[in-house]
Amino acid sequence: MANQMVFKRYEIKYLMTRSQRDAVLEAMEPYMSMDAYGHSSIRNIYYDTPDFRLIRESLDKPVYKEKLRVRSYGPASAGDEVFVELKKKYRGVVYKRRIAMPGAQAEACLSRRMKLPDSQIGREIAYALDYYRNLEPVVFLSYEREAFYERNGGDFRVTFDENIRYRQTRLTLDSKAWGRPVLQPDLVLMELKTSDALPLWMVQALSRRRIFKTSFSKYGAAYQDIVMNNRKGEWMYA
Repeated sequence: MANQMVFKRYEIKYLMTRSQRDAVLEAMEPYMSMDAYGHSSIRNIYYDTPDFRLIRESLDKPVYKEKLRVRSYGPASAGDEVFVELKKKYRGVVYKRRIAMPGAQAEACLSRRMKLPDSQIGREIAYALDYYRNLEPVVFLSYEREAFYERNGGDFRVTFDENIRYRQTRLTLDSKAWGRPVLQPDLVLMELKTSDALPLWMVQALSRRRIFKTSFSKYGAAYQDIVMNNRKGEWMYA
């Protein structure tokens, strides 16, 4: 799935304890398999205006919202492949467009020192850069992910994210994934991703364990922590 470039789907989120995660994994066992990337260390650099316009507007829960980030699956230096991603959400549906390119090229394109590829996705990202004018890297955010796919060939996916951390310094993808925790140590974020309805067996599994969906943004939680604590450099190392 890391190489997929266009997504249109619902993404439903749940915060749970590790023991609840283990119970969901047990319920998934007859239906789901770990995908080709299995466990991955995901790293992101979020681009925003100096006053955090994109995430502030996103937290107001508008009908339409978007985010721009660069993502890698593990440490990535200047010559390694990364993904420039524009993630949009309209009326509950998530649309994600992304382009793969070397890290140095991604940085040059987003700082306007180099043109983005002349493609539909490239033009959409270029439009966002023009529209917001002063986008810049503002937050590094990383987490450990386990991803699963539906064995019957459907597009239903489940991911579990933990050890979510952020920082506002050293905004590069090639350094260690250290930063301030976003969640309490025992909490895990589960995301259910599908273009259709959830499988009945998953709905029943969540109902039996009284696990309820929540509204949660990793970048949003990081921003709220920044505002609440006015932190600029207090970091906890992984």
